[in-house]
Amino acid sequence: METFRSHVMICGGTGCHSSGSGDLIKAFEEQIKGNGLDKEVKVVRTGCFGLCEVGPIVVIYPEGAFYSRVKAEDVKEIVEEHLLKGRIVKHLLYHDSINENSGDIKSLNEVNFYKKQKRIALKNCGIIDPENIDEYLAFDGYKALTKVLTEMTPEEVIKTVKDSGLRGRGGAGFPTGLKWDFCYKAKGDKKYVLCNADEGDPGAFMDRSVLEGDPLAVIEAMTIAGYAIGSDQGFIYVRAEYPIAVQRLQHAIKQAREYGLLGKNILETGFDFDLEVRLGAGAFVCGEETALMRSIEGKRGEPRPRPPFPANQGLFEKPTLLNNVETYANITQIILNGADWFSAIGTEKSKGTKVFALGGKINNTGLVEIPMGMTLREVLFDVGGGIPNGKKFKAAQTGGPSGGCIPTSKLDIPIDYDSLVSIGSMMGSGGLIVMDEDNCMVDIARFFMEFIVEESCGKCAPCRIGTKRMKEILDRIVAGKGVEGDIEKLEELGNMLKESALCGLGQTAPNPVLSTIRYFRDEYEAHIKDKRCPAGVCKGLMRYTIIADKCKSCGICAKNCPVSCISGEKKVPYVIDQDKCIKCGQCMEKCPFGAIELK
Repeated sequence: METFRSHVMICGGTGCHSSGSGDLIKAFEEQIKGNGLDKEVKVVRTGCFGLCEVGPIVVIYPEGAFYSRVKAEDVKEIVEEHLLKGRIVKHLLYHDSINENSGDIKSLNEVNFYKKQKRIALKNCGIIDPENIDEYLAFDGYKALTKVLTEMTPEEVIKTVKDSGLRGRGGAGFPTGLKWDFCYKAKGDKKYVLCNADEGDPGAFMDRSVLEGDPLAVIEAMTIAGYAIGSDQGFIYVRAEYPIAVQRLQHAIKQAREYGLLGKNILETGFDFDLEVRLGAGAFVCGEETALMRSIEGKRGEPRPRPPFPANQGLFEKPTLLNNVETYANITQIILNGADWFSAIGTEKSKGTKVFALGGKINNTGLVEIPMGMTLREVLFDVGGGIPNGKKFKAAQTGGPSGGCIPTSKLDIPIDYDSLVSIGSMMGSGGLIVMDEDNCMVDIARFFMEFIVEESCGKCAPCRIGTKRMKEILDRIVAGKGVEGDIEKLEELGNMLKESALCGLGQTAPNPVLSTIRYFRDEYEAHIKDKRCPAGVCKGLMRYTIIADKCKSCGICAKNCPVSCISGEKKVPYVIDQDKCIKCGQCMEKCPFGAIELK
């Protein structure tokens, strides 16, 4: 077995990959070999470290030096100074990774971004090479499956998952152990285990990062689930837009088969279980369980009425267990550490941790895993680093198109399933989009409704027609054509959708609209009554006007107007024809006297 004095861990997640981490790996390997260090230093492509904002990230052990925004031209200096001479290159370190008083390197757990996190689902992400099964095995990989197959009955496995309090991390939060129990008790000559890795919410990348950084944890957990419910076949449904995740997943399945950890007679216990990957075309509705199953069958991805529920009649009309990536990522740790260990984390009704993809107007954009019950304020300002450019926090959107917008007044809400539902939002899969004072909440609601209209499968009339009518009203409002009664119509349509749509997509589609009306009604009224967008976002409500006592009648604005909507004459202030104005802002930008304002 080879041993190395130093390990260069380079983030190979999608974010860092798109920023050039692949080039970094090549550069490090070339420089290390060129300096004769290839027998002493190992370069490891890992999964996501979480702090995507400062990628590409390179962490060098044993020192734990955390280099951020590393460029290919920095590699020579890092190799020659740090790896060859033992001198850490401090000017390339992440700013919060150095102790200000002593100048010593902080461990990752001491960095503010990581300090309040607790990594269970993300345990191995950024720690191991996701394409090397030996590294997974070295970090307790397959110990849980070995324990299950040699020491536990299916009933004991299900009881452990039940007692842990784990709830589904894909959205609604249904008790995982109860779902497993339903499938175990269901009658059928064939049963299936499915993993939902479709992840269609805008701004969400939690499941993708787990599959890129620790695919074998999901594979092992699905194998455990197969044993628990009596299944010998599983499918992972992942969107084709995740090429890195798909490649690593397929490689991990191949390695598991080669090691006898998938397929026939696993660990010589007589238990058979195998997995296949199924690619989705990116339809949001296929995140709904019955639509996902129809897609795997090769049919149009549309939801079907329930009952019968998938536990009794799912894929190919057989009993089927479906959980999402993050849910499975918790299973092996629950088996190894016990139900009591997991249930001690979080709140009374929301146990464990939750992974969130922090995006939008936040300093520390990236992936975080926090204990349930942490307040939104802590997540945004302690972990997320607050709002950039000194702007004020306005709202946070949780749950994607199915969730709601949380205002400043609710910043101290604990993040758990029931608390979020009580204020008109939901946990969802874990997208968390942050907005500041420059965001228009009516326009945000319109954006999410536009997404839903585009992604609705059209099978049921409430969703097909209702969402379109809601979008039309929102389009009118942001265009400055809203009328009295539009808010009430939106509320009526939204409540109708919640009660009558066929699937979860349609039933939760109104949440962004209803929550913004609930907490930002004044913005809707300003758009409708005053024909004004308080945030200055909606073009249909913008008005560029010329301040008469500042206008020098120079004609510069008129010369630069692309639609010739500005007119005037010498010694008379110019005017803008509002009917012709396209709100491009050229006039205000070119005026040397500051005589044009935006209202």
